[in-house]
Amino acid sequence: MSTIPDYLASGEVARLFPVLANTSREGRTTSIFLACMARVDEFGTELLASVGRRLGKTARLEAYTEVVFKSEKREKASRPDGLIVLRTGGREWRAIIETKVGNNLLNEIQVEEYLKIARANGIDAVITISNQFTREPSAHPCALSLKSNSRVQIFHWSWMYVLTCAEILLTKDAIKDVDQKIILNEFRRFISHESSGIKGFDRMPQEWPEVVRSVSSGAVLSKTSDLLPPVIQAWQQEVRDLSLILSRQLGVHVSQKLPRGTDSKRLAKQHLDTICGHGQLQAILEIPGAASWMPIIVDMKARSISASMSLKAPEDRKSTKARLSWLLRQLGELKRDDILISIQWPGRSQSTVYPWLKLIDDPELASREREHLTPIGFRVTLNKHTGVRFGQVSNFISDLEDLVPKFYLEVGQKLSQWKPPPPPLIQSRATAEDVDREAIQIEAERVAVISDTT
Repeated sequence: MSTIPDYLASGEVARLFPVLANTSREGRTTSIFLACMARVDEFGTELLASVGRRLGKTARLEAYTEVVFKSEKREKASRPDGLIVLRTGGREWRAIIETKVGNNLLNEIQVEEYLKIARANGIDAVITISNQFTREPSAHPCALSLKSNSRVQIFHWSWMYVLTCAEILLTKDAIKDVDQKIILNEFRRFISHESSGIKGFDRMPQEWPEVVRSVSSGAVLSKTSDLLPPVIQAWQQEVRDLSLILSRQLGVHVSQKLPRGTDSKRLAKQHLDTICGHGQLQAILEIPGAASWMPIIVDMKARSISASMSLKAPEDRKSTKARLSWLLRQLGELKRDDILISIQWPGRSQSTVYPWLKLIDDPELASREREHLTPIGFRVTLNKHTGVRFGQVSNFISDLEDLVPKFYLEVGQKLSQWKPPPPPLIQSRATAEDVDREAIQIEAERVAVISDTT
């Protein structure tokens, strides 16, 4: 891979040690990233899988930087930050790469220009990378006029997603080649340093304090308010960042749970309805292997943040006390006054909510208040009122990112759903002969005789 493709007028092979000016932070980061992506097999496989590309054993990934296509007029030639080429047999899949670091945001006009270049040169996709967050790679932070039947696909990765993929691979010890593992760790070391310009989502927009004040004072916000779109966009970015934080902590990919077919516009409308109707922002996180989904609720009226998980009550225990004790034992010696237990009852009976510590002191409390009913489920919630910090653009984020992992650490990872025990073997049917055709016929005749005599 010493030369560039013949359809490029200029470009460089992506290098681990690029020779660039000290001021070219973006170019250096792009070159190092693309070189790692091309040289660390599992890293390239992980990232490309997120955009629907599979790397077989014979596939080869090539990466180039600062590319100019021959079809472009020299005096007006645009220069995308990079190009990746996936060769599988005699086929190629190619994607233009555009990156931003630090506080630099993607430019819609520039991205549209790269889409045009892609169409003109038979390029399959454009992938943008920045510190902006989207719920998944197929969603994009720019409002692009891309037709649904366009041959060129558009994807987006946040730098924190790229870092998370590297972190998970290294945590799971998934890199087979020792040298490649060293390369990926050095990339992790480089990209996680503050000088790289890579960062997580750390502040709500300037409209946030006013929205919080309005909702907490009882005002009903109009769905056409100019204050809401920036808040909704920020919330969507923070939910993605939060899922990536948990992913790095747990070593698995945590995602936002959404109804099938939910696109960016529909999701934004759902958030708009929830803010205007309930004064809340909501999200549900899905953690592989966890007992349940984890709903996150930001209540602007109460200035509180909550995370919860739900369990079905064990069916092999008949009393309220026995079913509740099953839950209490899972959480062990937990001593927190901000944990709430919601008990769900059958039929139309409303759920009852108790502080965790009260149930620890008096496990029969719920039994006395619903003597004729038995619980069918439980919801365990960590709820924190943050007061004035709730309306502050940075402190709100830091409090949220403190509460959610703490809830999973102290509660979520301890919870397990009840499973019915395996069916026991009936003693009278211990052998195959006990259930063959003749044995069943004899049993049927015996029952028939008993029925005739009664």
